[in-house]
This record gives sequence, C-alpha cells and structure tokens, in this order.
Amino acid sequence: MPRSEQGLTHDRYICIPRTLIFLTRDDSVLLLKGASTKRIWANKYNGVGGHVERGEDILSSAERELLEETGLFAELRLVGTLQVDVEPDAGISVYIFTGEAEQGEPRSSEEGSLEWIPFVELKEYPLVEDVAILLEKIREMDEQAPPFSARSFYDDDDEKLQVCFAKKNRL
Repeated sequence: MPRSEQGLTHDRYICIPRTLIFLTRDDSVLLLKGASTKRIWANKYNGVGGHVERGEDILSSAERELLEETGLFAELRLVGTLQVDVEPDAGISVYIFTGEAEQGEPRSSEEGSLEWIPFVELKEYPLVEDVAILLEKIREMDEQAPPFSARSFYDDDDEKLQVCFAKKNRL
C-alpha cells in the first residue's frame, strides 16, 4: 500500500514508539537510576530503553538502546506492549523486552547509574510508577507465553496511575 493510502491524519490518535528493557541475572534485575538532571524520573529507577528512531524496527531499537545505555548484549524477547494514554490525541506505545545478561558488567551513561537489584528488595527503591507492576507481570509469565497487552492512564479523580492488562479470549 503506498504512503498516500496509509490513512495518516492528524485528527486521529497518534503514538510515539519507545522500548523498555528489563535485563535479569540470577534473582536480580538491572535498573537505571535516572540522573538527577533528567527532566523526567530523576533519581527514580526504571528499565533501560528509549525512543525508536526513524528507520529502525522495534527490536533493533531495543538492542541499540541496551548497548548505548549499558554496554551489554543480550538476546531480547518481547514480553509485552503498553499503551500509555498521555493526551487526548497522543500516546506512547511501549514495547517491553526482557533478556538474561549472563556476563559482563554494565557501564553507566549520561542517562544515569545502573544497579543490579534483587527482586526481593524492589520495594525499598524509588521506582518509576509502573515498574513494579510490569516486573511482577513479567515474572509471572511462562517463557513460552505470548506477549501481554496493557494500557496505562491516570485516574481523573486522584491522578493515580492505572495499569490494565487485556484479558485473553475477550470475544
């Protein structure tokens, strides 16, 4: 189908693609503590990842971000997608990957410092709001399970983040 027939109009919901990666090693997960100078999530812990650049597919973007932010390589597996409602006409589509980092030590970047955090200690860290929810979902998944699909948004009443996972066999 040519570009002219793709149906791109500015009166429809537009999404910005991003990647989010949670590397594991033994019973720990690698999280990035956002630099204090970051505009968003400064001094909070998140997975690594970022924007998908023009000309990249999603997996290539995740691999690039992983190398840029950690210096590590890992075989990545798509475990889910998260649609983040930000504005009435725009949102963020997050493609979530995981992988096992069997060797090597991560190097910090201008994004922040990296730490291997034991899963049992996650509650003791200031995490980005949805990180604990996503990690719990990923840890519950069987390695052969298909990727999950979820949506997040802020409740209008109290500005509390809501994460809703799609139910299987909804038809």
